[in-house]
Amino acid sequence: MIKANIFEFYRRLAEDNPEPETELAYGNVYQLLVAVTCSAQSTDIGVNKATKELFKQVKTPAQMVALGLDGLKQHIKTIGLYNNKAKNVIALSQILVDEYDGEVPADRDKLNALPGVGRKTANVVMNCAFGAETFAVDTHIFRVGNRTGLAPGKNVEAVEKKLEKQTPAPFRLGAHHWLILHGRYICKARTPECWRCPVADLCRFKKKTPGPGGKPA
Repeated sequence: MIKANIFEFYRRLAEDNPEPETELAYGNVYQLLVAVTCSAQSTDIGVNKATKELFKQVKTPAQMVALGLDGLKQHIKTIGLYNNKAKNVIALSQILVDEYDGEVPADRDKLNALPGVGRKTANVVMNCAFGAETFAVDTHIFRVGNRTGLAPGKNVEAVEKKLEKQTPAPFRLGAHHWLILHGRYICKARTPECWRCPVADLCRFKKKTPGPGGKPA
């Protein structure tokens, strides 16, 4: 995708949703970290249901440690891989208590070093909580980047580097939200809804899907 089209691509997404934000529910930075850690291979809706009562009770790492592994599992047992996620959340909470006075560090490398926190999770927390211009590449962004030609790459690291390099300044903070939401609701994996896509004419995807009644993309 050429530079002018990249700008227009983001401009249209921004026009449709001027203030994009994560669909995960949280009350503070620590709860955001927990929610994102729990969201791997799970939907935001599922995570929000699982953490609704948890976050009424647990607002700090110390409170999570006090709740304990079994207590946490009871709250998040409805989401995938909950056993491993619970272990990681308890472990990272203990580290936050021991090494960071219960605060979530505003540093991507330090976040990435926490149990269960990969680069994507660290990027989400840095962006949503600390206003960093990071690009958290999940399956939606990976698909959108490749399918549209916005940021093609063979792996998430390659797509992230392309986005980092090519995303224009006015759109860098909200970019990953726009792309995730676009992939979640319009540029879907199996059947993208090209016929109602605001950037269809800029997209390099050749097999545009028609809408109801054969409406062209």
